[in-house]
Amino acid sequence: MTIEELFKYTVEKGASDLHITPGYKPTIRLYDVLMPIPSEPVLQNEDTKLLLGALLNGAQKEEFETNKEIDFGYDWKDMRFRVNYYVMRGGHAAAFRAVPRKIRTIEELGLPNTMHKFATMKEGLVLLTGPTGEGKSTTIAAIIDEINHNSPRHIITIEDPIEFVYTPNQSIISQRELHSDTHSWSKALRSVLREDPDVVLIGEMRDHDTIQAALTIAETGHLVFSTLHTSSTPEAINRIVDVFPGSQQNQIRSQLASVLRSVIYQRLIPNIQKTGRVPALEILFNSSAVKSLIREAKAFMIDSVLETGEEQEMILFEKYLSRLYKQNMISRESAFGYATRNKEIEKFIK
Repeated sequence: MTIEELFKYTVEKGASDLHITPGYKPTIRLYDVLMPIPSEPVLQNEDTKLLLGALLNGAQKEEFETNKEIDFGYDWKDMRFRVNYYVMRGGHAAAFRAVPRKIRTIEELGLPNTMHKFATMKEGLVLLTGPTGEGKSTTIAAIIDEINHNSPRHIITIEDPIEFVYTPNQSIISQRELHSDTHSWSKALRSVLREDPDVVLIGEMRDHDTIQAALTIAETGHLVFSTLHTSSTPEAINRIVDVFPGSQQNQIRSQLASVLRSVIYQRLIPNIQKTGRVPALEILFNSSAVKSLIREAKAFMIDSVLETGEEQEMILFEKYLSRLYKQNMISRESAFGYATRNKEIEKFIK
C-alpha cells in the first residue's frame, strides 16, 4: 500500500493510530489493541524511508535529519493526523494519531452534562489528566468548540502540533503551532498576554516554565485549559507543586489553590461489546475544602472530598466506573482492571 492507501485503511477501520516501523508490518491501533495489516509485508528500512519521505517538506526534512525526530500535523481528506517521525536502529519510523476534522460535542462523546460548566467559566485553570491516548485533547476540543459557538471570545491555542482545527463561529480562534508559528513554548507563553486572550489552551504543561506560565495566565483573569499525564486528580496537584524547588512550593500551593477551577482525570474503557470505548472520569472541583487541602499540602486527603462531593458534581473515578458497570456499558473485569483504588471499587461493586 502507498501511504495514502494506509491512511484510507486506518480511517475506514476506525482506528486511532497507524504505526510504520522497520521490521514490522504496517499496524493500526483499534479499540486500544495493535493489529498488523494482514495483507501487507514486513517493512524494511528502505520501505519506510520511501513511505514517509513524501510527507515532509524541505524544512521538516532538515529538522528531522538534525534532530532525529519531528512532530507535525498532516491533513488528509476529511482527517487530520498528528504525526511523530523518529529514528530507530538507523531506520525511519512514524506514529500517526487520527484526528477527525469534525469536532464532536460533549453529548456525542458520551461525557456527563457537568462538562458544559467548563464552557461557561470566565477565568481560572482547568486541567485534563490521564495517560496518553485517553481522549484528553478530544474532550478539551469539545469544550473549546462549545465556547466558540456560544460566546464572542478570543481563544488562543499553543500546541505541538495543532490537532483539532476549529471553524470560526462566534469566537476568534488563533491557533499557534510550535516551530511553524512560534520558536518556543516560553516565547509563545510570554507573548500570549499581549494578544488580548479570553481563553488560552496550552497543549501540555510539560515543565517548570509551562506550569508557571499557566498559573500566571490564569491568575491574571483568563481561562486556561491544559493537560498533564497523571493517574488521578490528587496526583496532578502534587505533580504541579513538585516541579518547583522546595523554597517556592508554599507560594505555588497558595497560587494553585487560588486559580484552580477543576481537575478531570479521564480514561477510555472498552465497551461491553468490545466494539468501542466509553469515557470514564474523575471530576474534582476546587471547593473551599479542596483549597484548604492544597494550601496545607494534604492532597492525599482529596479522595475523601471526591467521594462525598456529589452535591458539588464531583465524582471519584471508581464510582464512575461502577456506574458504567451498572448501566451495562462496561464489564466487571474492565471496571476492576482500570480502577486505581482497589478498596473503593470493591466497595462500589460487590
